[in-house]
Amino acid sequence: MAGTARVAPHNSPVNSTANPTARPSVPGLVGVALLGTKFMGRAHSNAWGAAGKFFDLPMPVSQEVVAGRDIAQTHAFAQRWGWRQATGDWRDAIEDPLVTLVDVVTPNNVHREQSIAALEAGRHVACEKPLAGTLAHAREMAAAARKAKKCRTFVWFNYRRCPAVSLAHQLVAEGRLGRLFHVRATYLQDWGGPSTPLLWRFQANKAGSGAHGDLNAHIIDMARFVTGLEFQEIVGAIEETFVKEREVIEPAAAAPVLSPSGGKRRPGKLGKSTVDDAVLFLARFKGGAVGSFEASRLATGNKNRNTIEVNGELGSVSFDFERMNELRWWDNTLPQRLRGWSTINCTEAVHPYAGSYWPSAHLIGYEHGFTSMAADIVKVLGGESPVVPLPDFEDALQTQAVLEAALMAARKRQPIRVRDVLKG
Repeated sequence: MAGTARVAPHNSPVNSTANPTARPSVPGLVGVALLGTKFMGRAHSNAWGAAGKFFDLPMPVSQEVVAGRDIAQTHAFAQRWGWRQATGDWRDAIEDPLVTLVDVVTPNNVHREQSIAALEAGRHVACEKPLAGTLAHAREMAAAARKAKKCRTFVWFNYRRCPAVSLAHQLVAEGRLGRLFHVRATYLQDWGGPSTPLLWRFQANKAGSGAHGDLNAHIIDMARFVTGLEFQEIVGAIEETFVKEREVIEPAAAAPVLSPSGGKRRPGKLGKSTVDDAVLFLARFKGGAVGSFEASRLATGNKNRNTIEVNGELGSVSFDFERMNELRWWDNTLPQRLRGWSTINCTEAVHPYAGSYWPSAHLIGYEHGFTSMAADIVKVLGGESPVVPLPDFEDALQTQAVLEAALMAARKRQPIRVRDVLKG
């Protein structure tokens, strides 16, 4: 493979030849190709390496090849994170005969091209969220998945696999909340202030949208997952860009100041931010429940406050990712003098996923959601059932339609029915 380097096993010298030594195919092995080496590349690499250590999987996982734009950096990434090969061309990765699943963790604007190419090559695909930068791209991806009948698709809505969120899903499914009335969800961060440079996440041609696609995508999916309800209508919405211009990052070696993303800044040169910094919207669900949703990257003091509260006739649940091991629970069926919010420490073996990790009250963290999802993906590919449902491209298309409807409601200043958006 052109531009490809074999990464030797641990404690062995690295062979950097362009044509790595072939390895015989192993039946029943999940050979993974990773496209992308940044933040999500690290999270996913850790997950693929750890899944078989914590879970009993029906098939072993092999981290076959990682693709990145800079071959030297990608080679170093492969050595550090346990990938057998490194390549500068993602097409080489998906065509590798040892690859059975392609994991897409690149910017949103290339999800469509890479995912569809992988499906056409007969590979299963796991894609980062949101499914795509635009609804049109998401539609094409879902259509390609339907066409590739022998291939499975997955989307990394990793918060579904927090034990507390999975428990909330189970409680609602068991009817413990009764009829659902309200959903309140927020995803608040504060890293996107005026001093943050013009990363790809602030460029609409690469990201599609800003806090909306990055953060609201998660809480839309989480609301659908926990409640089992689909969105009917976006009643109203607000979209705002507070920071209109940001400092430009350039790859030139002469640019003297390093950016937080690892790029280099050019002091004094500004570029236009073309995405939202915050989006808030109100929604109606099928079945009569109502909801409010808010995403912002300028919510000072909130680092990763991903929250959801669901209120029902018989009880309520409340989750805050900054306290990710806990689920707050209100049981409205108790005698009135005993009612009050209780906190469930979701670290017992009876809680979803928790029993695969540590003893009671030995807390898990952000990375474990990815590990649990990698394990569920392998279980599905091996003919087993996941602990809780996995989103596929068709599922993620529903979330993408809600994202689109909210932006339309904000820009047109009128209610938007989600089914009309899905129909196009």
